[in-house]
Amino acid sequence: MSPQPRTRLISALRYANPERALEFLVAGFGFAEHTVYRGDAGAIVHAELRFGDDILMFGPDIETPFANFMILPEKAGGRNTQTIYVIVDDVDAHHAQAVAAGAEIVMPLVDTGYGGRGYSARDPGGHVWSFGTYDPWTAAGPKV
Repeated sequence: MSPQPRTRLISALRYANPERALEFLVAGFGFAEHTVYRGDAGAIVHAELRFGDDILMFGPDIETPFANFMILPEKAGGRNTQTIYVIVDDVDAHHAQAVAAGAEIVMPLVDTGYGGRGYSARDPGGHVWSFGTYDPWTAAGPKV
């Protein structure tokens, strides 16, 4: 048995409506459920989604000690302090899937000057995502 791939950098988000986020991230952006933890009332308390070998974690916007460090985009005037970039093989098909699921496209599909093609979209929670074919692991340039 080969070892399970292990991501070392995992993004974490909060949503006012984590059920809607789960539904949209799967249908619109192509994530797959890894694990979803629910409280006694059935509401999501922590979710983990896969995109290939990578993981995204998210949960509800509730009062916790860590809540002091995070804010929903709607509470920050719609702005984000971080965006997530996801490498996709077929960005045109991914864009069509996101549009069909109701994603708000904030930057249209474009070919970049540095060797990729991509777009950016806002999910129902206000988080901005970028999807594209540019892969820094295979791009020419200095390696640190």
